[in-house]
Amino acid sequence: MTSDAQLLRDYAEAKSQDAFTELVRRHLDLVYSAALRQVRSPQLAEEISQSVFADLARAADKLKPDTVLTAWLYQIARRTAIDVIRRESRRQARERLAVEMAAMNTATDWNHIAPLLEDAMEALEETDRAAILLRYFENKSLREVGQSLGTSDDAAQKRVSRAVERLREFFAKRGVTVGASGLVLVLSANAVQAAPAGLAITISTAALAGTAITASTVLAATTKTIAMTTLQKTLVAATVVVLTSAGIYEARQAAQLHDQVQTLQQRQAPMAQETRQLQNSFANATNQLASLLAENALLKSNSNQAELLRLRGEVTRLREANARTAEADSTTSLMKSWLAREERLKQIVDQYPDKRTPDMQLLSEQDWLNQAKDANFDTDKSIQRTLANLRNAAGNKFAQIASEAVTKYMTANHNQFPTDLAQLQPYFNTPVSDAILSRWEIVPQSAYPNQGMGGDWVIAVKAPVDRELDSSIVIGAGNYGSSDYRSVDMQKAIVSLTPALKAYAADHAGAQPGIPAGIRPYLTTPEQQAAFDYVMQHSSPKKN
Repeated sequence: MTSDAQLLRDYAEAKSQDAFTELVRRHLDLVYSAALRQVRSPQLAEEISQSVFADLARAADKLKPDTVLTAWLYQIARRTAIDVIRRESRRQARERLAVEMAAMNTATDWNHIAPLLEDAMEALEETDRAAILLRYFENKSLREVGQSLGTSDDAAQKRVSRAVERLREFFAKRGVTVGASGLVLVLSANAVQAAPAGLAITISTAALAGTAITASTVLAATTKTIAMTTLQKTLVAATVVVLTSAGIYEARQAAQLHDQVQTLQQRQAPMAQETRQLQNSFANATNQLASLLAENALLKSNSNQAELLRLRGEVTRLREANARTAEADSTTSLMKSWLAREERLKQIVDQYPDKRTPDMQLLSEQDWLNQAKDANFDTDKSIQRTLANLRNAAGNKFAQIASEAVTKYMTANHNQFPTDLAQLQPYFNTPVSDAILSRWEIVPQSAYPNQGMGGDWVIAVKAPVDRELDSSIVIGAGNYGSSDYRSVDMQKAIVSLTPALKAYAADHAGAQPGIPAGIRPYLTTPEQQAAFDYVMQHSSPKKN
């Protein structure tokens, strides 16, 4: 079989389509599976797979001769999947925020826009009008709009944005000033109103019976709608906004639950199939054992020792098969238990939103499972410790990628430490949201004397969620470290007491005080007194 390296060389040098097709055939299952485990969507996994092999085609002539292609493809698939997850997460967050912001002014804007909307839509080009109808009247995604118009997602995005801008200009010329984002929200919430209850059934029944809806019926329904009071219209507009927000939230919740069910089914399917096979084998073995025991009794009566030994071997084999079945059942039970604990951990995080940090976005499914295995949910104290462990794991995840980003930044900027965390954005290997960066700050190294990161500046958490349980994580260039906040505070206190210790030593021929209270007369500032009290309080043995 031709090696991957040779196929890659054939494609890079001679653009051999056969060579590249063979590479895709060999590694497609690996790439698709790696993507599917992370995004849990077959459609997105297919798109990621196409992107990965497109990257391979572009980079074929740049890969080193000793590159292990399987490892390279796996890493690219993982990074691409992470990018897709971040992109989808940011999109959902933007849509949710937009709906919430629009709740206060949607009704007012709609009252000005509604009388002009039909003329504005008529003024659009046919394709632009179709894009607006699909995107905001039917609430289609950009991917679905692009598919309907026969274009890509990016082309659909540009066309929709251009059409919204033309609508906004149309309204502005007629004295209705509204921003592009506000116009989008108003259209999404109000462009399509709910028809009267029962109308669909009435129309369907009439159509099936061969009858037509008369003009008088339509006129009566229209007159009834127009006759609504101003208060009713206001209530309907408010209800539409609330239902739209709830619908988006419920749809997202349903999608998340569906993804979790798919993940659980995918994890359990191989074990379930193996368990069924072993159970069938065990049933067959039980029947064979009964038959062999009967034959054994007959052979004993005939003193056939050779056949007796064979039967004993068969019994041993069947017992081993039974043991394997029991072991498989135990493994299945253990996996179900771990998955249940992971789900329980996620539920607890949702129950304590004030204990959640933005860094948790960086945790992978495997990270959640690892934390869930050792989690303790017995008492409130143990739950708080479990949540702290989860926060610390997320903080260390950020610290790892941030320390690498700092190194890259300093290399590109004359060894200067960044002055603003936003400067690190281009240097992150994994996308990092602004919400994550807002939890951290750049401080002098002296603020954390017990963490020797090197240099004058470090990155640290602005304020811990739980100072007693959280770890103090400090990030430098190319490295990071952590300790408990008590150690940090103790070291700061000791540094504050250094002038008093030196003053004592100067008065006592360089000797140190025999007891801590000996330096009390040398405390000259409130800060030193507070530091002394802290050391005395936390150095004394605790009483039971």
